[in-house]
Amino acid sequence: QSQLVESGGGLVQPGGSLRLSCAASGFTFAYLAIGWFRQAPGKEREGVSCISRGGKITNYADSVKSRFAISRDNVENTVYLQMNSLKPEDTAVYYCAAARSLLRESLYCREGDMDYWGKGTLVTVSS
Repeated sequence: QSQLVESGGGLVQPGGSLRLSCAASGFTFAYLAIGWFRQAPGKEREGVSCISRGGKITNYADSVKSRFAISRDNVENTVYLQMNSLKPEDTAVYYCAAARSLLRESLYCREGDMDYWGKGTLVTVSS
């Protein structure tokens, strides 16, 4: 059974850091481009960051640029989202999603592009 499982969420104070993980199983992971999305209470889901299947190309939402970093380990079948300088407005359920990618360095960053979704992990930034 193919699945994506997020972990690493939790409660953190403003200015703190968290690292989210997205572990994939049942996939040929190296053929998947990955995206991180989030949905804050009462808001629509939005894209946060995305990475090509080869790992060389990344993209970030303006709201997280210079604070978040996405990376992937195609041996461990895992994508990471390092989140630094967290703000209360980063509070949300964070989802990872995957898209089947023919090209090694193509990005898939929109919800409609994604083929598979995890169930999410909650990040709460509060003092």
